[in-house]
Amino acid sequence: MTSKTEQTAAAEALGYEQARDELIEVVRRLETGGTTLEESLALWERGEELARVCRRRLDGARARLDAALAEENGAEDAGEADQ
Repeated sequence: MTSKTEQTAAAEALGYEQARDELIEVVRRLETGGTTLEESLALWERGEELARVCRRRLDGARARLDAALAEENGAEDAGEADQ
């Protein structure tokens, strides 16, 4: 059995698409039912971990996009100042 720390580290190692796909599967299993309370709680916790991973990946992508746009705007502003 893996520890909670190992599970969290494994979740963090996933790419966005992998985490999203696993999260979709977790939600499907929870919605379908047929699991014990203990299994449902474990699935819920895994879903929370995966949702955090997805959120961090999206936040990171947004930050990179914002930085690229700021850099582009800075270059345009510098070009206008040269004229």
